[in-house]
Amino acid sequence: MSALEVGQVIATTTYALSRDTLVRYAGASGDFNPIHYRDDVAASVGLPGVLAHGMLTMGMAVQPVVDWLEGSGDDSGVLGWVSSYQVKFTRPVVVDPVEGAEISVVATIADLDDEARTARVDLTVTHAEKTVLGRAQVVVTLA
Repeated sequence: MSALEVGQVIATTTYALSRDTLVRYAGASGDFNPIHYRDDVAASVGLPGVLAHGMLTMGMAVQPVVDWLEGSGDDSGVLGWVSSYQVKFTRPVVVDPVEGAEISVVATIADLDDEARTARVDLTVTHAEKTVLGRAQVVVTLA
């Protein structure tokens, strides 16, 4: 834990989303709401276009922390695990039929608790230079 500092960026990642990504996620999750794949339905309910699933965005956002935990540890290769994770959905991620969309994630150490051996990692998650997840916080327990 001594190697970690508040304010330290532990991961930065950008993910590309396409309509194919949304269809695959729908199949895996069972969420076949047509706002996630049909422009006409999205428009009919006042949306600016087809939206990425919120849980897909949430899952992609935490992945850099999971990768950091799995690849930065001792001989076993595991630094720790995710103890809790919370977000507030603040803006939709509109996925263009041709261009797709990109989600950028920056994971920063926000708090350290030496006694509990935990760290809070704040996630900054953006699409089109706007935050799409607010109060995105991951608590990790360090091995």
